[in-house]
Amino acid sequence: MDNVFQDDQYGDIHYNAYIPKAYDKRQSYALYITLPGYQGLYFQGVGKNLETEEFGFVSQNYNAQMIVLAPQLEDWDELSANQTIALTKYFLKHYNIDKNKVYISGYSGGGETLSWILTNEPELYRAALMCSSKWDGNFNKVVKNKTPIYFVIGEEDEYYGSTPFKEAYQQIVSLYKKEGLNQEEIDQLVILDVKNKEYFTSQGITNEHGYGGHLFANDEHIMGWLFNR
Repeated sequence: MDNVFQDDQYGDIHYNAYIPKAYDKRQSYALYITLPGYQGLYFQGVGKNLETEEFGFVSQNYNAQMIVLAPQLEDWDELSANQTIALTKYFLKHYNIDKNKVYISGYSGGGETLSWILTNEPELYRAALMCSSKWDGNFNKVVKNKTPIYFVIGEEDEYYGSTPFKEAYQQIVSLYKKEGLNQEEIDQLVILDVKNKEYFTSQGITNEHGYGGHLFANDEHIMGWLFNR
């Protein structure tokens, strides 16, 4: 539940981990990192992110040969982004990981952290899923590396609203067009999925932000996009 990686530069990095019981270092494994929202910040207590977010559990349905990490970070900014990058590199070095199957997602504040990760070292990840959040960094390296990104949020998300994701999508599309990509090629690299009110109410949910992450984690189309890249 409470593992600690002591990094010389970024301090103690707390994280939850799932490693398949039959882990065999002679075989390669996928790696999935799920970055939590407010509940997952370390001061909330050990494992609080696992009580409220299902991404790490659901992910095991898509690939049994996958290591899953759920960091419990200190903030939603560049410190946590750097800690996550350091943790990723540690596992790439010490476990037999297929570098073409390293996936990452961020929900709410975890999505803000994810935006900084992708601003700095997107080449570490095969694909990224951003849920109910906003983009804080820039897209220069993402576009250069062509890292696929899926943005998903409720139209009336009560914390962020959907406008920040819409603006981020337009910015990255514009950059890809400047690189000479056509719309069909761009559609393979960035997706904007804004869910209307009925998506939530039809599943008995009225709070698009607080419970939206629960629905997205259990949406086979969304999660399947991430793990089938």
